[in-house]
Amino acid sequence: MQENDNLSEIKTEDQVIIDNKALSFFEALIPVVMLMAMLAYNIFFVEDQEWFGGYTNQIILLLGGGIAAIVGFFNKVNIKIMLKEVWENLRSVFVPIMILFLVGALAGTWLVSGVIPAMVYYGLQVLSPEIFLPASVVIAAVISIATGSSWTTSATVGIALVGIGTALGINPGMIAGAVISGAYFGDKMSPLSDTTNLAPAMAGTDLFTHIRYMAITTVPTIIITLIVFAIISANIDPTGTADVSNLLASIKNTFHISPWLFMVPVTVVALILLKTKPLIALASGIVLAIVFAFIFQAPVLENLSESKFSAVINSIFTETSIATDNENLNDLFSAKGMQGMLWTIYLIVCAMVFGGIMDAIGALSRITKALLSIATSIFGLFASTVVSCLGLNIIASDQYLAIVIPGKMFKQAYIDKGLAPENLSRTLEDSGTVTSVLIPWNTCGAYQSGVLGVGVGEYFMYAIFNWLSPFTTLIFAALNLKIKMLKAK
Repeated sequence: MQENDNLSEIKTEDQVIIDNKALSFFEALIPVVMLMAMLAYNIFFVEDQEWFGGYTNQIILLLGGGIAAIVGFFNKVNIKIMLKEVWENLRSVFVPIMILFLVGALAGTWLVSGVIPAMVYYGLQVLSPEIFLPASVVIAAVISIATGSSWTTSATVGIALVGIGTALGINPGMIAGAVISGAYFGDKMSPLSDTTNLAPAMAGTDLFTHIRYMAITTVPTIIITLIVFAIISANIDPTGTADVSNLLASIKNTFHISPWLFMVPVTVVALILLKTKPLIALASGIVLAIVFAFIFQAPVLENLSESKFSAVINSIFTETSIATDNENLNDLFSAKGMQGMLWTIYLIVCAMVFGGIMDAIGALSRITKALLSIATSIFGLFASTVVSCLGLNIIASDQYLAIVIPGKMFKQAYIDKGLAPENLSRTLEDSGTVTSVLIPWNTCGAYQSGVLGVGVGEYFMYAIFNWLSPFTTLIFAALNLKIKMLKAK
């Protein structure tokens, strides 16, 4: 493996899943079944989803770990072994957690420096009635890459696009499908996205290796999506014009917009392509954004705080909101800095506790052996991962758990097959992240439907990128295309 692949340097031989022959398959399933039961109860019977301060999934994962520990006690597994496995798991995600903190800082500094507003400003200008649908995909993708959030993209630019497109006489389901397709493409490919950080952390690879490898399946899928929407646009007859002048004027009045601002993301991308260590690449993007904030956005910094320096520091560590004269843009121009990453970091830590105890008692070994007895081929392993992610999106109704649980369960199985960990991280995203929005009762499906005002059933077939992604990853696996193997040590 490459020397700069930080997480790939983790000695996987020190984290081999423990085989406990005394543990039966049904005993191994007890923690998983109880975990699913608690998640289902929380989703369907608890009205206030903010109990435990919004950290419900984290608490449930810890309870699942407690149940696994009880199963281990009955099978005479020493508590020291459990604690050792938990510690090994936590140690393995130290770098991803540091990256997540830097991602939060990057989001805040890119906002106050004007990088994100500039992307929005130039992105909105590509709108044209004749190419409205593919343009909507591109705009949503650009904004989502810049912000790392499909939810924020839909709640801001997405709402505007649905309103503009509906005024043109275009089917709202088509518009919502285009917005969601672009938003989830950007969400997958953005280093600012929490799921894009979560997947490699679970699989055991690093962020930029994951993004580069994920592009192999993601780029063809988005190209097909754009072609389909271009064909649809050519066969509909929109009326009127796409007026975004108010949005553009609001951005221009609030920020100093200049093409020079793109030097910041271009620098980060260049460092990524040069295979610079992720921590260095992200830190460089933060430092450069801070410099540009003082150069280009001095009035913005003055409005945020009495001291420009304090405004920049706040953008790194805490929440920053920049008000404009257009309410539709205010949610877009807000970031939570490092503080905004704590929810995902806590989820990773709790998942490591649950997974570590499941490792120690031998439960993961039993479950993965049962799954692999059915899926003996490499394609079968990919297919099992896809089905598991889809199943958890349906059962657990949460895309994070659809990444965390299969990631932990299948990690060793991919290693045993000689597959590089980025195969797993890519499959987790291709089937876990993007399909969550296609399920009405999933948190993502419910959110997107509510925000855009379009039912899941209305946009399902037009969310082409989302339902096509799992098929693309399976086709690549079936044809053995770009399947990276572990290098012999």
